[in-house]
Amino acid sequence: QVQLVESGGGLVQAGGSLRLSCAASGRMFSSYAMGWFRQAPGKEREFLAAIIRGGGSTRYADSVKGRFTISRDNPRSMVYHQKKSLKPEDTAIYYCAADQAHHKLVHVTPEYWGQGTQVTVAS
Repeated sequence: QVQLVESGGGLVQAGGSLRLSCAASGRMFSSYAMGWFRQAPGKEREFLAAIIRGGGSTRYADSVKGRFTISRDNPRSMVYHQKKSLKPEDTAIYYCAADQAHHKLVHVTPEYWGQGTQVTVAS
């Protein structure tokens, strides 16, 4: 089992940057693909980015490509989500998730979810 705890959310001005962190506990973090998602009020949870177990390959949603970056630190069991050029429409709860199957992240059906962290972008 994997427990995930996100941190780093908060209020940021439009155009600013923010880095979210996700700490994983449990066994064999490096055997899981990791992903970041968000859910805005009244909308479905949306896939943003995924990174494979070894960190050598990433995948991004078209809506955030070029602005968002995912990375991981396997020895520290951490995954990160760097955002730049933030817009008010980026306001949402951001979640990290884990699954041993990479495609489940892309399809928003991972096995493990964090509790989420709120990001608010002020105009």
